[in-house]
Parts: sequence; structure tokens; C-alpha cells
Amino acid sequence: MIEPNRPFRWDLVRPDHLGSLLEAIPEPDLWFLDELTDCAAKVLARSEDGELHFLGRSVDSVFDLLGGALPDPGRLHLLPLSTASIDGWLRGRLHPAEVAQLRANLAAHGLEPGSLARGSRPVVFVDVVSTGRTLRQLVDILRDWAADERADWPAIRRRVRIVGLTRRTHTSPNTHRWQQHADWARDLTIRNVSVESSVFSYLADHQQKLTRSFGRELWAAEDVREPARDHRTRRALAEAVAIVEAGRTPGVRDRLARTMGREPAIADAWLRDLVRRLLPRASRA
Repeated sequence: MIEPNRPFRWDLVRPDHLGSLLEAIPEPDLWFLDELTDCAAKVLARSEDGELHFLGRSVDSVFDLLGGALPDPGRLHLLPLSTASIDGWLRGRLHPAEVAQLRANLAAHGLEPGSLARGSRPVVFVDVVSTGRTLRQLVDILRDWAADERADWPAIRRRVRIVGLTRRTHTSPNTHRWQQHADWARDLTIRNVSVESSVFSYLADHQQKLTRSFGRELWAAEDVREPARDHRTRRALAEAVAIVEAGRTPGVRDRLARTMGREPAIADAWLRDLVRRLLPRASRA
């Protein structure tokens, strides 16, 4: 039996175990908070009330903001996985031990084919998207795994949703949308959330993250379970804690609720109920 492995990350919704880690760390500048809040609201509204899996590290801040804001964050999940260092990666290029470890890691998140085929609630993968390569490779992993276990891939495919965070550009009839040129995505339900360019670049390329990139060389590495305590990580921790705390404020909850209220999905009862639950919390706080 292969033990699942994942990088250590502090529980920021209940941060009573941080001790003195944030001492002498400057207060972070959340210059991107309004745009992040609008993005998080649209991700929720376009999720079809599903289980949200935030892929990699680029969308950590969306996860943190919603973790602070939502009355019940139990359907928010971080899914550490990186394929950035693997050029043209296909399943057959992985060693059998790597395939087995990766599958154990995904199964720990409830993403084994049998569970996916039997479930009813949508499973939503959220990621910052340029070409969609990481998402393609994740779908390839799940499809090959389903084939090996003779699971019902069409049932899995119907349950999977993708919400891609894309760089905002001027819209026109000729606007490029990444999924239009992705053959693998044609049978999947995909929605995008456009993000202002400087915030997109910050989240995708420049923000210091709390964990190491979880590439194939680390899938089974035990040392990823230990927290880093260097200065850069502590600054990243301070920013992540500040984002969670911002999510608890009346202003952010109100902005989340009002942004969701402008989404087409507000016609659905689940989203109207969530907006109602956010607004009273905002007015009482």
C-alpha cells in the first residue's frame, strides 16, 4: 500500500499554531484584494455548486480568501501538482513507481476513478491558464487511470468541470480562448474567469508561495511534509494569513455577494442561498 504524500501547508483558517512565525514580518500590501475578491466570487458562481480543487499553487490566494469568507469552506481543496518541468509529458514516460505514487496522492483527495464515476456533485478543477497544459495532463492522468481500472470514463467526464483563470484582454469576435484550440477539452464543461493583467502576472509568476512546486521529483519525497521557515516563506505566510483575515471582513463578504449576484447562476437556488448567508455575516461583523 503506497502512502499518499503532499507538501506541508499551514491551516490558515485556524492559525492558532503559527506561534512566533510572523514576528518582525512587515504587514503585507494586499494591493490586489478587490480584483482577487471579484475573481473568487466568479469562480464560485461558475462552479455549479461543486467540489472545488485548486490546482498547483497559482490559485492559492483564491482558496485562502474563500476559506476566510465562506460560512462552510469544506468543499474547498488544495490539489498540489506541478507538471511545469516536464516537457511534452505523457503517462507512458513516467516510471511505474511514479504513476503509483501520483495515483495514491490523487486518491487521497477523493479523485480515484471509482469515486469520480459514482459521485453526483460536480468536481471542479480551478487553475491559472495560459495554454492549459497542466489541465490537459491532469485529464490524461484521470482518463488513463480510469481505463486501467475499467471505470466509466464518460460518467467521470460528465462530472468534471474546469474553471480557468485567464489574463484579461480586450474582447472582440476574434478573441482567443484557450479551450477553442484544445482537442482534449471539447467534451468537458469549461468556464473562464478573466483577471486583470497585473494581478494575473502576480499570481501566476511573481507571488512567493508557501510550498515548493510539487513536481514529479517530489511526489514521493518525505521532506516536503516539513514546513519551511526561511524569511521568504514567512513573508508569504504573512500575506496568506492577511488574505484569509480579509475574507472575514464585512467589505470583502459584501463584495463577494454582490459580484455573485450579477452572475447568471444567481438564478440557481444554491447560489442565492450562499449570497444570503454571506450578506448577514457581512452586516453583523
